[in-house]
Amino acid sequence: MQATTTASSAATSGAQATGRVMLWSGRIMSGLVVVFMLMDGAMKLIPLQLVIDSSPSMGWPVDVLTLRAMGAVLVISALLYAFPRTAYLGAILLTGYLGGAVAAHVRVADPLFTHTLGGVYIGILVWGGLWFRDARLRALLPFAR
Repeated sequence: MQATTTASSAATSGAQATGRVMLWSGRIMSGLVVVFMLMDGAMKLIPLQLVIDSSPSMGWPVDVLTLRAMGAVLVISALLYAFPRTAYLGAILLTGYLGGAVAAHVRVADPLFTHTLGGVYIGILVWGGLWFRDARLRALLPFAR
């Protein structure tokens, strides 16, 4: 009886340690996404000269109002993603935004692995971070049985 109790408590503590590692991994991944997206959104809200200068090469009009609207959408989406109660809505909005970024890079024939797929890489971080920090998403999308 003693050995069973000891084995069961060891398994429970191992599961808790794994849960903590997954939670913190998800928080770090999500934190990187939030910081990057808030920085990008802030550069569009201000708007910085660097953003204005790169707009024509992407096919966007050099219109401060358009840049600020894009920045506002990005900041709101990133903030929604940062909070657990609205993280799913934020992840969906960020996915849409990143899909538009990928389409814009495809349109102007930017390099595939660096520029075009950059939005895909960030999207993987968005959903990967959410998958690691939320057990409900892991139950919905199990990668192992």
